[in-house]
Amino acid sequence: MARMNVRDMWAAKLAGGPMPAAKAAPTRSAGLGTGAGVAATFSLQRAPFVGAVLGIDPSLRGTGLALIEFAPSRQPVLLRCRTLKIPSSRPMSYALGEIHKAVATFLTDFKVRHVALEQTIYVQNFQTAQILGAARGAAISAAALGGMDVFEYAPLRVKQAVTGAGRASKEQLARTVMAMLGHGAVLAADEADAAGVALCHAFTWRE
Repeated sequence: MARMNVRDMWAAKLAGGPMPAAKAAPTRSAGLGTGAGVAATFSLQRAPFVGAVLGIDPSLRGTGLALIEFAPSRQPVLLRCRTLKIPSSRPMSYALGEIHKAVATFLTDFKVRHVALEQTIYVQNFQTAQILGAARGAAISAAALGGMDVFEYAPLRVKQAVTGAGRASKEQLARTVMAMLGHGAVLAADEADAAGVALCHAFTWRE
């Protein structure tokens, strides 16, 4: 398989066309979960993803949401994004209800094909894990009640799929996301993370 510029590769895949020519590189057959390069995440026969993906970066006080539409022969379009800020003075029950309502509103206002969430891989303590799990549950329940298929991706996989480097910084991920979307304004950190999850899903999902 050949190694190539990541942005050119995604542009070719989204357009449904052949990969651009590039210098030869060693073949990798493993999936993303085992650390394979971006070029090994799909075959040339993979059809481009079509439809809208709601990406979610769950957090009790600052959930990021980004809805991106994918269509052949054009770059992804950011339809709406939002950071749901919940004051620390409000109880957890209120925050969870607001997360549920925010996700449900996106699903009501737009025709969404899939919902994609960032997985929580590591937390410092049990209480933090409980809080993040509750926030994720509120988002997932809203999607499930809306009849949506929900997909989850590890942060390493998101960075690998979007930037080509699993150890990329959050800043690098945000810059790449905005470049892919042609977004003039700077996205908030949580919104950029949510958009990255949506892009990862569209780039790696298969029927």
